[in-house]
Amino acid sequence: MSLGSSSGPASGPLLSASGLRKAFGSTPALDGADFALSAGEVVAVMGPSGSGKSTLLHCLAGIVRPDAGTITYDGRDVTAMNDARRSALRRRDFGFVFQFGQLVPELTCAENVALPLRLDGVRRKDADRAAMHWLERLEVDSVARRRPDQISGGQGQRVAVARALVTAPRVVFADEPTGALDSLSGELVMRLFTEAARDTGAAVVLVTHETRVAAYSDREITVRDGRSRDFTLAPAGTP
Repeated sequence: MSLGSSSGPASGPLLSASGLRKAFGSTPALDGADFALSAGEVVAVMGPSGSGKSTLLHCLAGIVRPDAGTITYDGRDVTAMNDARRSALRRRDFGFVFQFGQLVPELTCAENVALPLRLDGVRRKDADRAAMHWLERLEVDSVARRRPDQISGGQGQRVAVARALVTAPRVVFADEPTGALDSLSGELVMRLFTEAARDTGAAVVLVTHETRVAAYSDREITVRDGRSRDFTLAPAGTP
């Protein structure tokens, strides 16, 4: 299911950025930010509100084009890609989990999870089978036939995680995935999310302002005033 079926460079990061700059009007959001993510790694991007962390995620994911700097994914220059190539990358190689899930309200949970596969031309039977596998993996198969307004917020976020992972992405971008949840639901979402990502070998870019969420990562990058600072947690990967 992945555009990145080739192994890419033998060494070095899977996804990296150098000297990213991005302004919205006269307001700078990124001011020379750097980033690196290895295959299978979970990296937390932290910082206060307005620091530029969500803009960094959007640039890395090819949603927003930076004003300056370079982004490289699997040996390819993302900043040089046209809109169609970046869209295909997001559809096939990248998965996304947002703060409020952004599930399609008219679809059942199973249909929401199967949607990325159906949009990419996968047969309904195969897409439905994959969707059920991931709903079971995230412990929400019991809500498969319900619609988003019929389930809890924590269940909805696990459905969103299942949708992000169903395409076997190499990188999952999660923007405040527990920001709308209570602490208990948030802990369950993060445990199941990071376990599933590590089992599949997917790397994760996790934007959060919560230290308890960042504790599920291998490494933290702090963004402040549009600049980034990298440091490793110890012991790595231990919540």
